[in-house]
Amino acid sequence: MKINNILLFLLIISLSIGCNQESKQKGFNKFSGLWSLHIMEQLNSETGEWSEYKYGVQGYILYDDIGNMAVHITAKGYENTDLEFPFLTDTLSNEALIHRTQSFVYFAKYTVSESSQIVEHARISHSNPGQWNQVVTRKFTFSGDTLILEPMEKNSARMRLKWIKESVSNKK
Repeated sequence: MKINNILLFLLIISLSIGCNQESKQKGFNKFSGLWSLHIMEQLNSETGEWSEYKYGVQGYILYDDIGNMAVHITAKGYENTDLEFPFLTDTLSNEALIHRTQSFVYFAKYTVSESSQIVEHARISHSNPGQWNQVVTRKFTFSGDTLILEPMEKNSARMRLKWIKESVSNKK
């Protein structure tokens, strides 16, 4: 009888661990995939209204199922330039250097807290060397095929990014 109780106990423990792992993965699965930036908005603190940030931005964010993510945001039309960018060179024109400042990219490990609706990005690289290895937090909500992220850091508070889930039929 003792062996049966031990086996039953082990079965219950393994099932509860498996269910716990599945619930952790569900958060990842909601994020998992490629998202294109629909709009980046800034809240006007005087009127309380949201409006498009500057002259508009474009980009992508990618989440995988095992906690890795990447984001690339540029000014709208960033790719439409006649400027030349030689690979790994230290000689760029001032115009080319200024153009490159309109591109923002980082890679990170991410974790999701469903209860507080927060996703954390623990950056492992960044186009701005001063932001390597920083952890940033985003409040998140889902609405159909839209992921809404709101940065919580003081310097980017009152921002909202709306991402549309890419699918095979959405390919540009």
